[in-house]
Amino acid sequence: MRVLHTMLRVGNLEESLKFYCDVLGMKLLRQKDYPGGQFTLAFVGYGDEADTTVIELTYNWGVDKYDLGNAYGHIALGVDDIYATCEKIKERGGKVTREPGPMKHGSTVIAFVEDVRFVVS
Repeated sequence: MRVLHTMLRVGNLEESLKFYCDVLGMKLLRQKDYPGGQFTLAFVGYGDEADTTVIELTYNWGVDKYDLGNAYGHIALGVDDIYATCEKIKERGGKVTREPGPMKHGSTVIAFVEDVRFVVS
């Protein structure tokens, strides 16, 4: 068994695709409209779905924000150089909300990036 994908509902698919592809460097793997259900699915990731876990972006037509709740945490990405990666994210228009540094109560170096296109209330 393996994890296939994580699904996120997005309020603006084009802006979300710009963030995941242009800012985070993922590739759009596939996208399909479902007129009968009035939604679009777009799958993004760093590798082929057959080999890697990807993110499914779900855009429900006409819905521009969602209630997130407090159970969701984050998507973790592994990088070779967190400092250089954060600089690239900022250069590409991304927002680093926690600069790289050791996590509280541990030594793993982490940073946080906000997806401002993932609209929640």
